[in-house]
Amino acid sequence: MAATPPSFSPSRTTCASLLRELQMIWDEIGESDNDRDNTLLQLEQECLDIYHRRVEETRKHKADLYQWLAEAEAEVANIVSSLGECTILPRGKGTLKQQIATIRPVIEDLRSKKDDRIKEFSKIKSQISQICAEIAGCGQYNSVTDSDNQSDLTTKKLRELKSHLQELQNEKILRQQKVKSHISTISELTVVMSMDFRETLNEIHPSLGDSSKGTLQSISNDTLARLTGVIHSLKREKQKRLQKIQELAKLLVELWELMETPIEDQQAFSHVTRLISASVDEVSTECCLSAEVIEQVEVEVQRLNVVKASKMKDLVFKRQNELEEIYRGVHMDVDSEAARQILTSLIESGNIDLSDLLQSMDDQIRQAKEQALSRRDILDRVEKWKFAAEEEKWLDEYERDENRYSAVRGAHKNLKRAEKARILVSKLPSIVENLTAKVKAWEMEKGIPFLYEKVPLLHNLDEYIVQRQLREEEKRKYREQKRLQEQHAVEQEALFGSRSATKKPLGQSTHANTILGTPTGRRMLSTPSGRHGNSGGKDRRESGRVNSIIPVNYVALPKDDSVSRGN
Repeated sequence: MAATPPSFSPSRTTCASLLRELQMIWDEIGESDNDRDNTLLQLEQECLDIYHRRVEETRKHKADLYQWLAEAEAEVANIVSSLGECTILPRGKGTLKQQIATIRPVIEDLRSKKDDRIKEFSKIKSQISQICAEIAGCGQYNSVTDSDNQSDLTTKKLRELKSHLQELQNEKILRQQKVKSHISTISELTVVMSMDFRETLNEIHPSLGDSSKGTLQSISNDTLARLTGVIHSLKREKQKRLQKIQELAKLLVELWELMETPIEDQQAFSHVTRLISASVDEVSTECCLSAEVIEQVEVEVQRLNVVKASKMKDLVFKRQNELEEIYRGVHMDVDSEAARQILTSLIESGNIDLSDLLQSMDDQIRQAKEQALSRRDILDRVEKWKFAAEEEKWLDEYERDENRYSAVRGAHKNLKRAEKARILVSKLPSIVENLTAKVKAWEMEKGIPFLYEKVPLLHNLDEYIVQRQLREEEKRKYREQKRLQEQHAVEQEALFGSRSATKKPLGQSTHANTILGTPTGRRMLSTPSGRHGNSGGKDRRESGRVNSIIPVNYVALPKDDSVSRGN
C-alpha cells in the first residue's frame, strides 16, 4: 500500500519537496527510469526557459528604465529651453530606480510650469485672435490649442504677446470710440431729418442697431467705412434738404410780401423761415428737415402760387399804374393803352412767368424813378419858366386892358400882380437861357432828347423864343402906334379942347386910361373935384398937362424881386 503523500502548505513548497513528491508518485505509478529521466530533463528545460524569459523581461525593463531616464532628461531639456529657465538636473547616483526617484519631481514640476505657461499663452493668444477677428470683421475667430507653437514659451515671448494684446486692446478702444461717435453723429442727423435711426444702423451692421441682446458692436474696418459713408451721405442729404427748404422759405417770403399776407398767418411757418440764413452746421432742431416739413412747405407754396396767379394780373396792372404815375409826374411820354394791351396778352398767353414779369416791372419802376430824379431839376426850371410865361401873357393882356385903372373891386391886387409880373418877365431871358443850357447838358449826358409832353423841350424853348421876339415886335409896334395916337389926341385937345371930359366922370375916360398906366396917374385923376364930377376948364388944362408929362407904362410902386404865384 502506497504511502500517503504528506500535505504541504503553499508557503513551504519548494522544488526539492515537489521533486520528492513527484518521485513518490512515479514509484506508485511504476514509471521507468528512462521516462523519469526524460521528464526531469523536460522539467529542467522548462525551468531554464522560464528563467530566460524572466531575464529577458528584466533586461527589457532595465532598458526601459534607461530609456525613461533619457527621455526624461530630453524632456527636461526641452521644457527648460521652451520656458527659458536655467533649471539643472541632479546628477544620477545609485540604482536606476533611485535616479528615477530623484528626477521625477523635477520633471513633474517643469511639466506643471509648462502647462501653466501654455494656458497663459493660450489665453493671451485667444484674446489677440478675438480682437483681430473683430477688427477683421469675422463672425468667428480661430481658437488656440495647447499644441500651437509650444517651442517658445519664454517670458520674453509672453511679454511680447502681452504688449501686442495691449496694442490691440487700445486699438479696439479707439475703434469703439469712433463707432460710438459715428453712431452719435448719425443719431443727430437722423433726428434732424426724422429718419429711422435703428433701421439706418441695421443696414450698416446688425450689431449696431440691436444692443439689447448684449452682442458686441462691430468695430471692423468695413463697419467703420460704412459708418463714414453713411455719415457723408446723411450730411449731403441734410445739405440738400436745407437748400431746398431755404429756397421754399424764400419763395414763401416773396409770396407773403407780394400778397401782403398778415404776420399771424406767417407764424405757422416761422420754423421754416428761420432757416433761410442758417448754415448746415447750425441746424439741429428735431424734425426741422423732415420730408413731412418739406412736403408741407411745398404744398403751401403751391397753394400760394395758385392764389398768386389769380391776383397777379391786378398786381401787374398796379405796377403799371405806378409806372405811369411816375412818368406823368415828370411829363414823360408813355403809351398807356399799348402797354396795357401788351401786358394783357402776355398774361393771357401763359408763356411768361408772372414773377419775372413783376420783377421786370419793378426794374422799370426803379429806372423810371432814377430817370425822374435826373429830370427833376430841369422840370422845376420848366415850371418856373411856364409860370413866368403865363405871367408874361397875363401882363400883356393886362396892359392891353383899357379899363385896368377903373375903380373896380380888386384893381389894386391886379396892379400889385402886374408890378411883380414885370419883375419876373424881366428875368425870362436868363431863365430860358439857363434852362436851355441844362437841357443840352442833360441830352449830351443821356444821349437822348429831353421830351416834355411828347415833344422835345428844346423845340418848345426855340418856339417860345421866336414867339416872344414876335410878341416884343408887336408890342413895340403897338406902343409906337399908341404913341402916335396919343400925340395926335393931345394936339387935337390943345386945339379944340376935351369933349369927352364933359361926357364921362374924371378917371374913367378912354383917353386917360390909355395914356395913364400908373397908380400915380390914377391918383392924379382921382382928385376930389373929379370924383364930384367937376369938369371946369382949369381941370381940363391940368389934365392935359399931366397927360403930356407922364410917360407910358410908368409905375411908381417900389420894385420887388420876389415873385409869388398866389399874388
